[in-house]
Amino acid sequence: MSKAQTSKSAQHPRSQGSQPTANRNVPHRVRPFEVTQKLPRLQRLAFGKALAPSRERYDQLVDALWQGDPPMDCLLDWMMAEDSRNRKAMYELALKEGINKVENAPTELKTFFAMVDQEPVWLDRELLEQGVSVVQSLGEFGLYIMRDQALMVGYLLSGFNHALVATGALNKGASQRTGETLKWWMDCTEHGGMERFGEGFINTLHVRWVHGMVRRHLQSRKEWDSNEWGIPANQTDMIATYLAFGSVLLLGVRLGGVIITPRESRAVMHLWKYAGWLMGVEEQWLVDSELEGFRLLRHTQATQSRPDWTSKELGQALSKEPFERVYPWKNKFPRLHKLYLKYEYHSHLSLTRLFLSREQMNALGLPDWVLPWYPAMTTPMRVARELYTRLGPVDRKKLERKGRKQQRYRMQAVFGERAHGIIKPDKNHPAHL
Repeated sequence: MSKAQTSKSAQHPRSQGSQPTANRNVPHRVRPFEVTQKLPRLQRLAFGKALAPSRERYDQLVDALWQGDPPMDCLLDWMMAEDSRNRKAMYELALKEGINKVENAPTELKTFFAMVDQEPVWLDRELLEQGVSVVQSLGEFGLYIMRDQALMVGYLLSGFNHALVATGALNKGASQRTGETLKWWMDCTEHGGMERFGEGFINTLHVRWVHGMVRRHLQSRKEWDSNEWGIPANQTDMIATYLAFGSVLLLGVRLGGVIITPRESRAVMHLWKYAGWLMGVEEQWLVDSELEGFRLLRHTQATQSRPDWTSKELGQALSKEPFERVYPWKNKFPRLHKLYLKYEYHSHLSLTRLFLSREQMNALGLPDWVLPWYPAMTTPMRVARELYTRLGPVDRKKLERKGRKQQRYRMQAVFGERAHGIIKPDKNHPAHL
């Protein structure tokens, strides 16, 4: 199959779902099935053979590289057919104020919002809000794990990177990109944020629209090779993304000395299960447990190519992001501020080193001489704090408020003097309208 033929067929992922892998082009990014069965001894002992994908699961995830988000893709077919700016404005009005606010709303718009406005039968609002409480109580360490484990380690999976690079991520700057992601994360983890008109709900559907536009338009660009990567913003990559906010976060904070109870684990996973559903991840890929999520995340790695130049470019850019932060006291103590940013740069590298080998650090363009001194220094203090707060007469709500204050402070520093907001595609972005 030629590149042109592949790109043409990939533009309509809704029609691809039932085709078996054997009868379809397999993107070059996919690792051979036999390779995915070779697990490190420690992983095999800790998680069992199920950590390696079955042949059926492997084929499903390879197929999902050609599958998009049917509801959003259908909506975009209508939106882009004619008068796209006006139709986009109708979408924004329905999103922010409700479909009833759209005069003579078209069927396509009604159909989409009938789906997202109807809560899934499995949604437990009380459990979701508990998940929000857990995430807020993690404070700045939760942000460190998301940045230094989930995001940085994710750059090793180069099959995922190319859509990000094609959107101009390298030109935009790591600070802006990190800030936009952080703002969305904060909105989703605000109490009431995932209610119908909460900022988390609204911004998740905005990100879903951006993903749909990227999927629709990026394939027509010469830099996109469908033979190599499948379609942009595909189901497999969306699965890996939503699981990073749940299973990866929980694993990371546990390794850092934080106690997570089974109920708290389920609550955090439930929060991101709903976020994944709103993002367009299909029901079959939504999981309830931390272990189930970690196994599925490991299975998605079967479709990911080895680190390449994008891994190094993105990794180096993110590593230097702390130097762009601006804290409120910068002008009062400029030298101290500069020294503190150096400390943050090295502490982030140190935490990343806890999760990566020397070879992997090299693949990301990071110094391999770094030692995990930061987690070694701070983990005992977190363990002591956790034991005290769990066993002592500590107000958990007070701990949650303190943690949230830390998270807001860090987000403010990442944005600096820029306005706090999520992605707004510019003229060079595939989602620009």
